[in-house]
Amino acid sequence: MVDETAFRHARADLNRLPCIFERALLARHAGCELAVRHQIAERETVACAQAEAHAACAEMSALLREKSAFALGLAAPRSVLPHAMVMKIQCGGLDGLQALLDADAPLPDVRRLIDQARERYGDLAALPFSEIVQGMAAWKPRRRHSGAPR
Repeated sequence: MVDETAFRHARADLNRLPCIFERALLARHAGCELAVRHQIAERETVACAQAEAHAACAEMSALLREKSAFALGLAAPRSVLPHAMVMKIQCGGLDGLQALLDADAPLPDVRRLIDQARERYGDLAALPFSEIVQGMAAWKPRRRHSGAPR
């Protein structure tokens, strides 16, 4: 097993543009045509293949976090959120965005959704976040299976 410090150094060397929505992609909740997956020891990371798209995703992520703060009970802006909260923002935010822009798609596609949002609303900040936040509030993590027969 790779120790955490060695993993972080290897990841930084290999993954220069870490995917902003990496957790949603690793959970197989969303996809992206620009995602490049890397294996480091027994772990997987996701990089972005395009700097411009990475910047757009960073803007979307910041807006999702900012606009959902009240609804998700984030009293003060914290730099590091718990994993479950990040998953709710990423997966729920992408679900809300998909419901708004492309409800018939089987899986949220990050790149396509951000392109559609810009096409329809011009600026990502102009999105109706009250509708998108509803998707975040409704998102629930998958239940873990105990593996025991019922």
